[in-house]
Amino acid sequence: MEQKDTVQKKSIKQALFEIYDRKYKLLLAIPFIILLLAFAQISYQVYTTGDFIEKDVSLKGGVTITIPLEKEFDSEQIERHISGKFPNNDISVRTLRSAGAIAGIIIEADINGNDEAQVRNLLNAVEDSLNIGLDNMEYGIEIIGSSLGASFFRESLIALAVAFLFMGLVVFIYFRTFVPSVAVVFAAFSDMVVALAVINLLGIKIGTAGIAAFLMLIGYSVDTDILLTVRVLKRKEGTVMDRIISSFKTGMTMTIIAIISTIVALAVTQSEVIRQIMLILLFGLIADIFNTWIQNVGLLRIYVERKAKKGIHI
Repeated sequence: MEQKDTVQKKSIKQALFEIYDRKYKLLLAIPFIILLLAFAQISYQVYTTGDFIEKDVSLKGGVTITIPLEKEFDSEQIERHISGKFPNNDISVRTLRSAGAIAGIIIEADINGNDEAQVRNLLNAVEDSLNIGLDNMEYGIEIIGSSLGASFFRESLIALAVAFLFMGLVVFIYFRTFVPSVAVVFAAFSDMVVALAVINLLGIKIGTAGIAAFLMLIGYSVDTDILLTVRVLKRKEGTVMDRIISSFKTGMTMTIIAIISTIVALAVTQSEVIRQIMLILLFGLIADIFNTWIQNVGLLRIYVERKAKKGIHI
């Protein structure tokens, strides 16, 4: 029985390998369809909201109130209560934890922080929803102007674009060939687009920490793509498929370890900032599996085969 199971596992593995080896052009449809769906989601996001992401207070301006509390509370009910008083504004309520215990509550509202009447109404709504008086409590209030938030967002996008541009420039300088370089850059771009689409689908509001996560994702994405491209183009031992399989084993080990690390961080962190960063990295790393080992592999093999037909040895 055990020998039969072993033979069956080998046959399944062999069948998957043959599909991966022979049907790589057909498999290219998978990452391209995923990318197309991601673009569709982002387009719908722009059509319905006027922006390609959901921004939190740090990027669009507003008021953040932090209240120390040690008792249990229903954040969703509190959010509904405050939203009822501010139907035209986005209200977000989060639990603040320390060492696993409740330490307070954070309320964010995209109201005009310079309007004292609006801020006072928000504080009254918070008092009503929590059934407490804030006058006798040490609570924190942070006000970010809409122009300042817009400035943060604009500068963050510029930083992201510059980082991506220089990454692409370094890739082109190193490989000095158009198709492999474009494949690396395109894979990293696809990772970011897919991660953004999933974040939008989950309704997660992006702050400055989220932009930083996309910057980190650029580095994570190109690691496996550069590993693959270097082994396929620079090394000479074995066939092209042998080099791909060798890089796959190393690259997937790197990616799986990174995915496990992000999941562990999500499980233990009490910080919403770290949680947002880890979620973006997690979705980007999962997308990178398809974009590197199907999309980039397919494009590289097409490139190598065309060079071979012209009599150019890779």
